[in-house]
Amino acid sequence: MSSVAIIGAGMGGLMAGNLLAGKGHKVTLFESHSMPGGYTAGFWRKGYYFESGTLSFEMSSQIFPAMRDIGVYDKIEFVRQIARWVSPDYDFVMHSMDDMKKSILKAYPSEKGRLLKYFAEVDRVCDIYRGLEKPNTFLNKITFPFRMSRFVNMVRKYGRMTSSEFAGLYFEKGSKVYYTFKDVGYPDMPAMIVPAAFMSFLDDYWTVKTGMQSWADVLAENFRKLGGELKLKSKVEKILTKEGAAIGVTCEGKDYMADYVLSASDYKKTFLDLLDNRSLLSNDFVEKMQNAAVSEGFFTVYLGLNISREKMQKYLKVPHILYGDCDPPGPDMGDATDERFFEKVWLSAYSPSLINEELAPKGKSSLMISCMVPFRWMNNWGGGDRKVYKELKEKAKRVLIKRFSSIVPDLEKHIEFEDAATPLTYERYTANSSGASSAWSWNPHKWFYKSPNVTKIDTPVKNLFISSCWAYEFGGIPTTIKAAYMCAERIT
Repeated sequence: MSSVAIIGAGMGGLMAGNLLAGKGHKVTLFESHSMPGGYTAGFWRKGYYFESGTLSFEMSSQIFPAMRDIGVYDKIEFVRQIARWVSPDYDFVMHSMDDMKKSILKAYPSEKGRLLKYFAEVDRVCDIYRGLEKPNTFLNKITFPFRMSRFVNMVRKYGRMTSSEFAGLYFEKGSKVYYTFKDVGYPDMPAMIVPAAFMSFLDDYWTVKTGMQSWADVLAENFRKLGGELKLKSKVEKILTKEGAAIGVTCEGKDYMADYVLSASDYKKTFLDLLDNRSLLSNDFVEKMQNAAVSEGFFTVYLGLNISREKMQKYLKVPHILYGDCDPPGPDMGDATDERFFEKVWLSAYSPSLINEELAPKGKSSLMISCMVPFRWMNNWGGGDRKVYKELKEKAKRVLIKRFSSIVPDLEKHIEFEDAATPLTYERYTANSSGASSAWSWNPHKWFYKSPNVTKIDTPVKNLFISSCWAYEFGGIPTTIKAAYMCAERIT
């Protein structure tokens, strides 16, 4: 059996640790934070629970079997997540594609012809995706090449087209309906993912009833039971190499030797900060990493409210809301100097206590209001000036609270606890470059990998593998778990 050092106890590190320890390997998992989870984590403040990052996930057909593989599925209570879309023109809970179609068509009757063409194409692409998921019957095996051919053609057509460009094929740029669909998901993500995003919202959107942190805790406990060693508050300082191969890590001045090293942490920092021998990397590789774009970061407001669960249910209807209350055009995600950015951006609101009343004190509710923000907004939140940082953070917090008061009346008056996180906060706790929320940029014009649909765990350093969402262009729990499986299979 081999000895393995894993950097980072997020979902990728925990999953790889469980798979490898289950095979009998000697595994040590290093986590700089005081608790496991990474972005799949949460925290308590004054009796209120909040998610640290990830709110939901999709592709349960991959995730649930993975939890069964390591024997923890029955210890985690997964529940469906339903989203509500709210704007001055429409308000609907997305129980089905028809819900969205009827509401949008009613809101923009003059755009009916364009909308019907747009929805027809979205439906066609959704049908292609669903065709790949058909049961493994004899007939489906015969028709699989045809279904795969349709998928490949769709990727060729839409893989390098952005969501904005896709919306522009059907709607007049500058129109309200154009701005409704141009930024579904991540800004300017591939057009081929837009229908998949709708499918996820409708058919396969999940969360954990007891909070994401409980999921991470279950995985950590199982890892320990399998004989793995989890070292919290243990920041890895170096990845040790010899003759071009990884041979261990240095943590708090002590060397831990290993046959393999898995990085379940930020890709850029793995090579630019941790690797002990930069000469193992080509100049082109280093330059590519330095210039590579990462996914957008978030600004999040955390609120503990003296509002009953029943009233919060009346206001929100469902735990998760996508909310836009401003006329187009929206803000420019590429403009880091826009002081009024938070007045114009779409918001996401989530109430953990509506999923589970035990996640807030009795008779009270929790609420998170968040939005994506431009990279290094306002000179990276004050250019290192702590006073300016606090002022910018407070101003953004107040703007989001004021805007969401149209959904929760007199929101400001009901606050018992409040805090906020900027991309700098997320970077501090997760070590993700620029507070990246989902690994590399989703924009097809900025991709790090040439083939974004391929999971790549290999690195220029022998016996050093990537076991996180950074092994795939589009981060997320499903891609993270796939990378963990590939790493476990590679180590025999």
